[in-house]
Amino acid sequence: MIKLARSIIGNEEKRAVEAVLDRAFLGMGPEVQAFEKELEDYLGSDRRVLCVNTGTSALHLALQAIGLHAGDEVLVPSLTFVATFQAISATGANPVACDVDEKTWLLDLEDAERRLTAKTKAIVPVHYASEPGNVEKLYQFAKKHGLRVVEDAAHSFGCEYKGRRIGSFGDITCFSFDGIKNITSGEGGAVVTSDPQVIAAVADARLLGVCKDSEKRYRNERSWEFDVTEQGWRYHMSDIMAAIGRVQLRRFESEFRQKRMELASIYRKRLSHSPYLELIPTQGEGIVPFMVPVRIRNDRRDAARAALLQREIEVGIHYKPSHLLSKFGRASEKLPVAEAIYRELLSLPLHPGLSSGDVEEVCQILLGILSSP
Repeated sequence: MIKLARSIIGNEEKRAVEAVLDRAFLGMGPEVQAFEKELEDYLGSDRRVLCVNTGTSALHLALQAIGLHAGDEVLVPSLTFVATFQAISATGANPVACDVDEKTWLLDLEDAERRLTAKTKAIVPVHYASEPGNVEKLYQFAKKHGLRVVEDAAHSFGCEYKGRRIGSFGDITCFSFDGIKNITSGEGGAVVTSDPQVIAAVADARLLGVCKDSEKRYRNERSWEFDVTEQGWRYHMSDIMAAIGRVQLRRFESEFRQKRMELASIYRKRLSHSPYLELIPTQGEGIVPFMVPVRIRNDRRDAARAALLQREIEVGIHYKPSHLLSKFGRASEKLPVAEAIYRELLSLPLHPGLSSGDVEEVCQILLGILSSP
């Protein structure tokens, strides 16, 4: 089967994990500190990186660190994985589902503005399919309305916006390093910011709120006499995860980045002129695509999905809009663009383990399916 996505792990990652297994302590320690420093160097700014166990944890801790409380509201596009909404609700705040723009598939700021209230405290833009959208316009909107910005950049590690890497600027950026992202640490995530209060809050909260425990963990030490002043969680990254992530980071520029971009360009070349489907708009240069979502026209999405699966080509649907889920409204609020995209949405295989021939085969079969009576 041509897989939709998969982890690309080799002998170097295995050796790095074995080296950690040979040590006395497997939790958060010097390997995590080294990974954080290498990520900071990669981003090329004076911002701090704090690694955690998942991208969802990164979002949760970042949102908690900006002081959200029960009853506060956070603007967020509905076309995202439910993790974004769960991270907001975990703070006690309410995610306010917003529609997406028909042209970009990203947060519709005009719709978001209509949903502003006195309770709105933050906005969480989602870099869907690695696309950051108009970042300047987003931050102008946030500044105008006095909102904190927590970027859900789970899809966009290694991407650039006007020559600057995502995470090297802005308010707070959260990455995911789960098994199929642009780089993986098995599971994992990171909070990136230059805000010293957020840095201090996240550093403590990821370790159950134990004050200043990170510095001791980096030295394979523990805090025995300590204080806890805020709610914390067991969200820290382990040295095993960091060991995988460090190797993946070294491989990203030399292997993963170019391969993902090359495969995505084949999809665009082969599919962009088809009258039967629409590719997500892209900023092009500097975007390292995490996935390739398309819209299948004429109510043929489900038939195309079934036919591709029958031919052992795995496809997906990224994502069911979160406002349609029972916990987050069950469609009590209509978001017509997000709902229309969802009805036509299909994600095609993309990962560095694919060959150009694999992608050509997917395109040929898909176009054949859609052009048949």
